[in-house]
Amino acid sequence: MDRHDVETRLERLVRENRFTISVFFPLNGAVLLVASAEGLLPAPLSFNPLLILFGTLVMRSPLVVGVLPLVARRAALALGALVAYSYAIEYIGVHTGYPYGEFFYGVDLGPTLYGVPLGLPVFFIPLVMNAYLLVSLLLGEKAASRPLRLVSVIAAVLAMDLVLDPGAVALGFWVYPAGGLYYGVPLSNYAGWVLSATVAVVALDVAFSREALLDRLRYTEFMLDDLVSFVILWGGINAWFGNWAAVAIAAVFGVGLVRTERFDSRLLRVPRPRLDRFW
Repeated sequence: MDRHDVETRLERLVRENRFTISVFFPLNGAVLLVASAEGLLPAPLSFNPLLILFGTLVMRSPLVVGVLPLVARRAALALGALVAYSYAIEYIGVHTGYPYGEFFYGVDLGPTLYGVPLGLPVFFIPLVMNAYLLVSLLLGEKAASRPLRLVSVIAAVLAMDLVLDPGAVALGFWVYPAGGLYYGVPLSNYAGWVLSATVAVVALDVAFSREALLDRLRYTEFMLDDLVSFVILWGGINAWFGNWAAVAIAAVFGVGLVRTERFDSRLLRVPRPRLDRFW
């Protein structure tokens, strides 16, 4: 079995289970996480790190499978560097409070390396890629302008964190001891995210051909399903805790997905080229 065969099988698996992956999993994840935060689940299930990581990997699978055929040498090197950067900036953040502000993890998110969860790249990098893909679709031909593209994607990543962090703080995933103006999140966190997002967005822009990504998006209707999961999961969690500004921002991403028809089963009828055309 060669690479093409593996990619074809993975694509078929995701395509045949889209609803389960992008709707059922985030809905159940939201229920389990809220129940854990409210003390309604017994210890083996409450904030179980393996369940959290498994659920995250499943929800990320449409994006990973969609991008995989485009991961050649340059992209692999850039992604490797981005993984190293994400660990490094998080290590600095955990141990010094810079650049996000003083915080600590309040929930076990699985194995750690020097205080940083090993699963961190799975949580962070796909957020940036989702923002990059959505913005590229929404901007259309304007996305050809690199300055406009980069600034827009960085803004989208920051907006995603305006959804993610309030929900995570409400759950107790991480804690800012001094609190913050935005649902317990300090403004310093978002200054740090501008830095992290800028590095990550530039790295992805260098790693992948924009034209190849857009071409792949045209024929891979599930490629942004991970963002559907994000809207459902974190929109639902924020709604439970009354973080309505975060819910409104999540809804904006939902509107963007509708506008780009990324979760439309009609796209399944678009003829798809062989995956080996991309590498």
